[in-house]
Amino acid sequence: MLNLLHPRSVSPLCNGLRRREFLQIGSLALGGLTLSQLLAAEAQAGSQHSHKSVIMVYLVGGPPHQDMWDLKPDAPSEIAGPMRPTKTDVPGLEICDLFPQLAQRADKLAIIRSIVDAQAGHDAHQCFTGRRPGPRVPAGGWPQFGSVVSKLQGPVHPSVPAFGSLCYTCTHGPYNEPGPGFLGVGQAAFQSLGETRQDMALQGIDSSRLHDRRGLLSSVDKLRRDLDSKLGGLDAISQQALDILTSSRLTEALDLSKEDPRLVARYGKGDEKKMIDGNGAPRVPQSFLLARRLVQAGCRVVTVNYSKWDWHGGTNNTIFEREREDFPIFDNALATLLDDLRNHGLDKDTVVLVWGEFGRTPIISKQVGRDHWPKVSAAVLAGGGLKTGQVIGATDRLGGEATARPVTFAEVFATLYHHLGIDTSRATVNDLSGRPQYVVEDQARPLAELV
Repeated sequence: MLNLLHPRSVSPLCNGLRRREFLQIGSLALGGLTLSQLLAAEAQAGSQHSHKSVIMVYLVGGPPHQDMWDLKPDAPSEIAGPMRPTKTDVPGLEICDLFPQLAQRADKLAIIRSIVDAQAGHDAHQCFTGRRPGPRVPAGGWPQFGSVVSKLQGPVHPSVPAFGSLCYTCTHGPYNEPGPGFLGVGQAAFQSLGETRQDMALQGIDSSRLHDRRGLLSSVDKLRRDLDSKLGGLDAISQQALDILTSSRLTEALDLSKEDPRLVARYGKGDEKKMIDGNGAPRVPQSFLLARRLVQAGCRVVTVNYSKWDWHGGTNNTIFEREREDFPIFDNALATLLDDLRNHGLDKDTVVLVWGEFGRTPIISKQVGRDHWPKVSAAVLAGGGLKTGQVIGATDRLGGEATARPVTFAEVFATLYHHLGIDTSRATVNDLSGRPQYVVEDQARPLAELV
């Protein structure tokens, strides 16, 4: 834990101790506060405020909707496959029988079965921005959802970024997050995995020396800003880095040793160094736990990429073998996340969204796989006070075309923005030319069925 004593005055507690002194003394006396204890202490000090948040889980490669959320048991065998539907705690709602824990929590889920405007290639862009890749892109590119939220709302807590990414780097470039686009590096996601975590240390510099250095840097940067306004994004990064270094809040959130080991075990384990099929994301259920901890620490948006779902089939790798392996692990991780959010009082303020870039072909291929199918795909939402325990939309008897309530990516993003308190009919961000751009295409409105 990083604890820095500093004489600067902060609001006192009722016993006369300063809030920072209270946290530091408590940490020393108790051998280190857990994140839950830290947040409880901050709430007692009057500085912790509830905030709306979103956890976005990207299933890399395009999950098979008709084997997960929209099974067609009465279709011919070359379409239905071996997966069977199971009843849930919502009458009339069935999902894959390899999701027994989610079936018991279906009243907490809203399943969209009729997303109709997916692009056809392996590209995460639409899942993170709500916009299809194409030629009509402003200079710098479209910013992803978390970057827009960071720009419009800023951080909840100065030492915790508004937007945190738990996404692993994929060797297939388009699987990766598109970044802040024309909003610039100041609105990029804080990369919570990898080398960034090793940089979160002061290397022997105490807070007084750090503030002296900041004063000198500010004097130099004032001249630089007069010469080049584009340094604003870098200024934001420098300030955020300073806030992170002088607080233990973020490092606490990323340290699973502070968590109850029984809960860590319940989420399940994964190998973060093992990329599934070589170019996807690793299958790491603990990312879901880290997402909850980052939200609890103050992040407004947290992104997670999880496993590899591009199952075209093959001699030793049929789609159904992969489903039998992956589905139970995913079922357990997502169900545990929903329970964990509720147990920490975060479920009403946190929306969880799970989806991939497109759906899968109704007909099973000769390689015993399903190929790309952009005509229809699915998404699952939970929490955030949304109207759950329902299915939105429907597909034909083969699961290949939407027959009711077609939904667009933009409408899903409008729902997320609405949850965060951002009005998509009015909210804009300026591109590099100074032109205001609406945060969703066509000023899409939130899904009325959910809000």
